[in-house]
Amino acid sequence: MSMVLFASVVRVRDGLPLSASTDYEQNRGLQETKKHLKSLSKKLSQFPDRCTLKSGQYNVNFTSSLGVGYMMICTDSYPNVLAFCFLDELQREFIVTYDTKRINGAIRPYSFIEFDTFIQKTKQRYNSPRSLSTKINLADMQTEIKLRPPYQLSVDDVGVANGFSHHTPSKYKGIAPNQMLEPVTLPGIVSCVLSLLCTGLNLLRGVHAIESILQNEDEDFNYVIAFFLGTAACLYQCYLFAYCTVWRSGKSFMCFALICLCNMYLYELRNVWQILFHVTVGAFATLQIHLRRPQGKAPDYTV
Repeated sequence: MSMVLFASVVRVRDGLPLSASTDYEQNRGLQETKKHLKSLSKKLSQFPDRCTLKSGQYNVNFTSSLGVGYMMICTDSYPNVLAFCFLDELQREFIVTYDTKRINGAIRPYSFIEFDTFIQKTKQRYNSPRSLSTKINLADMQTEIKLRPPYQLSVDDVGVANGFSHHTPSKYKGIAPNQMLEPVTLPGIVSCVLSLLCTGLNLLRGVHAIESILQNEDEDFNYVIAFFLGTAACLYQCYLFAYCTVWRSGKSFMCFALICLCNMYLYELRNVWQILFHVTVGAFATLQIHLRRPQGKAPDYTV
């Protein structure tokens, strides 16, 4: 029989259980799957924000958002779209009920055990598909799962065998491989175009500086270095705008600082307006990188 068997809410940074459904099942296979879920809960930060782990006749599904993970165990025949819709309902209710400060300040396990009441009610609804048929837009959910399917984990990824936990190096250090950024805005596109323009200008001036050195040995080679460092900083800002990386905002500020330093050094070769243009473009690109954040929230299924 297809059904949701167990659900829990954990804190991502340390795997602290915040709430869980009451468990009456004593099935050996289910208990083994719970060991996998417990081990997985301590490593959520290492995995993408939406995953599925197959464990015998059961599936462990989870989503993570804003520092909280929502996990569940269901039979392997339970539809994925319903499983992740179930987790999304838990997420939306939990975010509304508890603020970030309380979640981060929790010390004891199951500090929000009263949330179990909502988990149980939701679990009962999702174990009765007829009561859901008029409340869920299956087409929307199926489209979302098709566009961004859950990452398939294996027991080796979790690092549990025969009930014992083994340390395995993370394949997903930093940002998850399928982590997506917010949609591109017009100001963001403009910042990239301007950064590429500055890249071209720096590159062109750098080439001319090399030609000057070849013709006149008295020329300062440090100018060449400054031009090419500026070129690299502008290009890397375009990369940071387009892709999710670890310490993305920090790297963008470092690039901006490098752009400022290079233009300060090149003050003898550029007028005030040229320096102001390069610094302004660098600042604008840094702002757009900071504003275009990773999509932290799980998809909003229509329920």
